[in-house]
Amino acid sequence: MENPRLVLVAGLPRDAAGQVATRLLGPRTAVVHHDLRQAAAGTVRRRLRVSWETDTTTVVDLAHACVSCTLREDVLPTIERLARQVDTIVLHLDPMVEPEPVCRAVRAVMDVHAVITVVDEGSWLADASGDEPVPFAPDDDDRTLAQVAVGQAECADVLVLTGDADRWTSARTAAVLDRLAPDARRVRLDSVTASVLARVRPDAERGEPVDIHGPLLRGQPPLAPDCGVAVTLFRERRPFHPERLHEAIDVLLEGVVRARGRLWVATQPDVALWLESAGGGLRIGDAGAWLAALDDRGWDRAPAHRRAKAALDWHPRFGDRVQEVAVLAHDADPEHLLAVLGRALLTDEELDGDWSALADPFAIAGKDMT
Repeated sequence: MENPRLVLVAGLPRDAAGQVATRLLGPRTAVVHHDLRQAAAGTVRRRLRVSWETDTTTVVDLAHACVSCTLREDVLPTIERLARQVDTIVLHLDPMVEPEPVCRAVRAVMDVHAVITVVDEGSWLADASGDEPVPFAPDDDDRTLAQVAVGQAECADVLVLTGDADRWTSARTAAVLDRLAPDARRVRLDSVTASVLARVRPDAERGEPVDIHGPLLRGQPPLAPDCGVAVTLFRERRPFHPERLHEAIDVLLEGVVRARGRLWVATQPDVALWLESAGGGLRIGDAGAWLAALDDRGWDRAPAHRRAKAALDWHPRFGDRVQEVAVLAHDADPEHLLAVLGRALLTDEELDGDWSALADPFAIAGKDMT
């Protein structure tokens, strides 16, 4: 078959994700799993199962056993080879791997049919809102467990629920998932069969990367609070004072599952900054130039949806520059979030002053800040 289905299975519960991958194993199906627990030592173990007929484990020695190296040097060649032999390839990801960068890489070889993420209802919310580092990680991997947990769930087309949880924890976890991955189908682990792939929505994300200039909310999540879980949108036109923003930004790391948005600070009027947090982990990076800072050729090269948004929302002084941050909180007061961020904006007096004289702790944006 020239175009086999490629399915990714992700999730923190190692054994449960393995069960899902096994339940998808059928005729003309291959399941590939790379165990990264020894990645820091430069070793990856690849397990390959094909249609219940073969089950082999191979030790893959890599010069740098990071996720990107494993993808480039072993995953892509493996699925390219299998694509000529089977109808379905299940890529069972190590628990510490987020699906989105994998989807981005494998698209060079084939399309992604679905991303399935396993969620332990008893522990996922604590993991997704904490600040624990990723276990078994190489020295250069400074992600938090929350960044992995949120990234896995957010990217899912199907969420497989497992584990034991009291009713309150289960309800709060469901409320968070309703807002984080509103379009994902949900099933219990004990009901998973290969037919779960038929439950993937026709308009599913299928691992599409986040558009940093696109909508901040995926799908149509509920906007009304539920079980203390709420989505809050901070939107203002004037720029942030860089030092006050640096001090205020910790408000997004307490009682918050996910924050995502575009910022502009007064000292960088031409640059859009991209903010993304999960639990106690935060990333801020360069999202490119605002359209207002580009010439006509730069404007013409921008995606149509971005140009349309800018034209509809154009400000006579600021152009398309705007503060837009969506915050999904489970234990934070929305009014407090808005107030803290609002106090970090330039005052009327500062707005008319010399912005270039301000100190800028975001001048090296692009590094993780935790």
